[in-house]
Amino acid sequence: MEESVRQWWNGIWGRLARRDVWLVRQTRWKVIARAGDTETGKVLEWEFDTEGQAIHLVNRLLHADAAGQWREQEAGAALPGGSANASRASARPKR
Repeated sequence: MEESVRQWWNGIWGRLARRDVWLVRQTRWKVIARAGDTETGKVLEWEFDTEGQAIHLVNRLLHADAAGQWREQEAGAALPGGSANASRASARPKR
């Protein structure tokens, strides 16, 4: 079972410029990044043993040179590939 812990998007609706990043917990931690829209976007996935390693990659992705202004979204949106999200993790890092 996959659990979407956190999600960010760059605030751009266009199919070519939109970017999404998910932090997903399975047995291991997974980071999913999509470039483009849900129909034609390219999806990349990475797996990690710890949340800290996964968050490090998320931070690298969010600070990469890309258009838009990243903002975190509430849990509940579908993951790429149609997987439904579970509830937000209770051990969410404080900001």
